[in-house]
Amino acid sequence: MANNNPTQSFLEVDEIKEGVVILKNKNIRGVLLVSSTNFALKSSEEQNSIIYQFQGFLNSLDFPCQIVCQSRRLNITGYLEKIKDLEDKQTNPLLKLQTEDYREFIKNLIESQNILIKNFFVVVPFASLQSTGLTIPGKKEESSELSKDAFIRAKSQLLQRMEFVALGLRRCGLQAVPLTSAELIELYWSLYHQKSAEVGYYPEIPDNLIK
Repeated sequence: MANNNPTQSFLEVDEIKEGVVILKNKNIRGVLLVSSTNFALKSSEEQNSIIYQFQGFLNSLDFPCQIVCQSRRLNITGYLEKIKDLEDKQTNPLLKLQTEDYREFIKNLIESQNILIKNFFVVVPFASLQSTGLTIPGKKEESSELSKDAFIRAKSQLLQRMEFVALGLRRCGLQAVPLTSAELIELYWSLYHQKSAEVGYYPEIPDNLIK
């Protein structure tokens, strides 16, 4: 029988629910979206303070974490189409010419600079009891799915770890928020569809281009 989902057979993710990633080995993961800071613009004292706080944060961890930096190419196709539509509707010849020049300037700027949007994440793991393969004597063997009770217990422990990580990052001047199920699905989808996941950006149209 043909495999209808050949790509999924290579993925470690089995399910995403309640803001938690469940792997095929029944371990679970939580993902925090973390803000950034311009370290180069900080004073020497501020830089040393951030380094000291981050060092303390890393030393306080008794479980592994993964730091992920995701870069996406900036896509302003929708914005350029909006400017083109505005250009076509212009009745003033001078404004029409200015709008065309502005559109070409923005298009050439983006193409030449290859502007990227960066997002930062911290992946927090937890190994559920069910994933270790431990069984209780006399108890019927568990199914391959993570049981409801095991999921609740594992999720509770995972949330405590995520809160601990978020607190440590706040001491470094960074904000961290957990991703929801929808956001996790979008994140994993974008990792495997990078071209389609280019970020759309819609700045304000200059007032002098609007009649």
